[in-house]
Amino acid sequence: MAQTGNAAPGPSRIGVFDSGVGGLTVLAALHLRLPRATLIYAADSAYAPYGERDPAYVQQRSLELTRFLLAHGAQAIVVACNTATALAIAELRRIWPHVPFIGIEPAIKPALIMTHGRPVGVLATPATLSSPRFQALLQAHAGRAEVLIQPCPGLAEAIETRGPESVETTTLVRRFCAPLRKADCATVVLGCTHYPLIAKALHDALDTPARLVNLVDPAHAVAAQTERILSTLLPANAAPTQERTLQAWTNGDPIALERIAKACGLDDMIVHPMPAT
Repeated sequence: MAQTGNAAPGPSRIGVFDSGVGGLTVLAALHLRLPRATLIYAADSAYAPYGERDPAYVQQRSLELTRFLLAHGAQAIVVACNTATALAIAELRRIWPHVPFIGIEPAIKPALIMTHGRPVGVLATPATLSSPRFQALLQAHAGRAEVLIQPCPGLAEAIETRGPESVETTTLVRRFCAPLRKADCATVVLGCTHYPLIAKALHDALDTPARLVNLVDPAHAVAAQTERILSTLLPANAAPTQERTLQAWTNGDPIALERIAKACGLDDMIVHPMPAT
């Protein structure tokens, strides 16, 4: 981005959106990797969950959130939602061809590398798992490996509305993890950004005395990719921002978002109400 005169280059502004609180796990990785960037987060909690919706619904919500973030000065957009990446990111890139969009998808390839031939489990929403994008990812990397696909209907919604430690959430975790535990999966891919919020419950349901399961969360890979993309847009010596580097909006419960943000180490984040349009 060209600069004129003696003015220092401005700071990078990254928009991040998710269907609700789950994308905070990605936001935390971005803040750790890019502490000088202004991060603008939009939580679409009033319209969650996305994981059991049809593609048109997810695309429409993704369009609305992208417009909101671009109106707030975002120079790049991180789609911090596996379902929105699977169903909407191609449309976003078509409509805004000059805006960098960084998506997130289940980390099947690195999971297969670390398993050494053992079964790999994938936990994700039904919409993510049924999408052509996920099927292509699976076909490209799974080969002859044993990959157990576990749809988790209702789990993201339970985390969003009931909380990561609620009875409803932990009951669903035990149900969905049972087949993966029985298959002796040593590695489990977290295919929804809500799922890292329940890492303890997942370990309780998956670990055995003889084996501790590796949970694969792609958030840090997304942050690294975002940093690479931003390095081509803005100089490394961009001037420090004078505004708050963590800004968030939600059309859901601001207190719930703040609580999850603090659990993710985002203590300085202030949440603003966002119209449910």
